[in-house]
Amino acid sequence: MTSATSRAYDHVKQAILDRAYPGGALLSEGEIATAVGVSRTPVREALLRLEAEGLVRLYPKRGALVLPVSPKEISDVLETRELVETFAAGKASLDPALITELTELLEAMREHAAAGNAQEFARADRCFHRAVVAAAGNEIIIQLYDALRDRQLRMARLTADDPDRTAAAIHEHGEILEAVRSGDRRRIRGAIHRHLQTAVTALRGHT
Repeated sequence: MTSATSRAYDHVKQAILDRAYPGGALLSEGEIATAVGVSRTPVREALLRLEAEGLVRLYPKRGALVLPVSPKEISDVLETRELVETFAAGKASLDPALITELTELLEAMREHAAAGNAQEFARADRCFHRAVVAAAGNEIIIQLYDALRDRQLRMARLTADDPDRTAAAIHEHGEILEAVRSGDRRRIRGAIHRHLQTAVTALRGHT
């Protein structure tokens, strides 16, 4: 059975990642305890874990402040992503299975955008990039990339409600897919670089 602390942790973390608890929100232990159906002690323990992950800052007797995504965090994460993704593009197995997976994920992005489902759009976006990384076959690099998962999803949600950025992102992912189809690794790296550079600019405009 899932522990009370884990339930509280999962609830708050998912709400932060989905921006149901946006940056700058002050969370009350009592309100969280009521929402999850647990006592305050496991909520406090969950918030301590989230503080260690850099998602909240605790203020005794006041609650927990959800830390906004900072410009530096955006730069650091996107810089790390470019290093990993462009390296992976040089080693990835550019086989029909990868092309099929990327095609399906791009179509999912289009469908979620049309439905206005920002949460699922952000997840499909992340899965698209992870597929390229996974195709390189380096398990340590995959683990490193997965360690960025929460930060990526949270950042993606900053612009997922912006129809202009969503349309641009779909176009840019289409360019990456076409580069993969071409088998030209230099072209793939270039498409990834351009996409991440425009993402940095867009994300900074929403912080």
